[in-house]
Amino acid sequence: MSNTPRPELIRNLLAIVSVALMMAASLWVLRPFLGPLIWATMVVVATWPMMRGLQARLWGRRGLATAVMVLALLLVLFVPLSIALGAMITHADSVVALANKLADSRLPEPPEWVGDLPLVGGSVAEIWHRVAVDGYGYVMALVKPYFGISFKWLAGQAGGLGMIGLQFLITVGIAGVLYSCGETAARGVRGFALRLAGAQGDQVITLAGQAIRGVALGIVVTAIVQSSLGGVALLIVGVPFAGLLAAVMFMACLAQIGPVLVLAPAVGWLYWSGDNTWGTVLLIFTVIITSLDNVLRPWLIKKGADLPLLLIFSGVIGGLLAFGLVGLFVGPVVLAVTYTMLIAWIGDDMPPEESH
Repeated sequence: MSNTPRPELIRNLLAIVSVALMMAASLWVLRPFLGPLIWATMVVVATWPMMRGLQARLWGRRGLATAVMVLALLLVLFVPLSIALGAMITHADSVVALANKLADSRLPEPPEWVGDLPLVGGSVAEIWHRVAVDGYGYVMALVKPYFGISFKWLAGQAGGLGMIGLQFLITVGIAGVLYSCGETAARGVRGFALRLAGAQGDQVITLAGQAIRGVALGIVVTAIVQSSLGGVALLIVGVPFAGLLAAVMFMACLAQIGPVLVLAPAVGWLYWSGDNTWGTVLLIFTVIITSLDNVLRPWLIKKGADLPLLLIFSGVIGGLLAFGLVGLFVGPVVLAVTYTMLIAWIGDDMPPEESH
């Protein structure tokens, strides 16, 4: 038997190990830029059709379109988010002081109409009565430490406003580079996928881009709409710290908790202050803004990516818990790619649907 295949096998193994080591070393060197690179990639993929449409209107000038998109990113997304994070860090002491003040306050007895609410009226009235009689200092005693811990953690993670601004500027800079040479980058990624898995690999890359656009449309746009409307409603009814609460509402909407986390306590605060008219107005706003989740988000996600909604939402929540804020995009993409690969692997072996 000939021994020629063995040196060839060893040579291939050494080549694979060398490439893997070089890739690992490259990722280690680029580690400080991986976060901004991932964010910039997600933003560029999500807004690429918008950039191409803008380029067509600017006489086909890619440089002008890139400059406009970078300026739009600074004005529409990153500057407001930086201001929101800065406001949350700056007003941390005020929020804790407000929690201390509320702990010593008393809630009036619930109005009669609260008990008449369908389904939940009796439970809400009972809980409200207990808080009115016993005070809700014990509730604030449980919640208050988490306010301080959360804001201190946020400040520690942010590392100061300078670091936030630096990270966002790096992200915008990388996004500008990707806008200017996006076709070359996309061709390289598709070429790697074709080399790795053939036509199925190319299909996976296409679906990953659709998943990113679907999540950007469904999650981010819905969060912006809900938090903006909620902030305007808080400002109209005269709730203090409306800008800060809108920023918290935006984060809660991104985390799939919803605006009710902020709006419901605000409604209770207005009733507790004796301003029943504005409390009712904000309650109506709360119902309308919260219900947007059931209409706007599914429509936008299906518009961006033809994937099961359960898959997208599982990826959003799981990615957020696993990878932080960037996991909102990474999670759905990972699940979408895995789902596509499994469907392609099963292929024609899928049993036919049973007729009922």
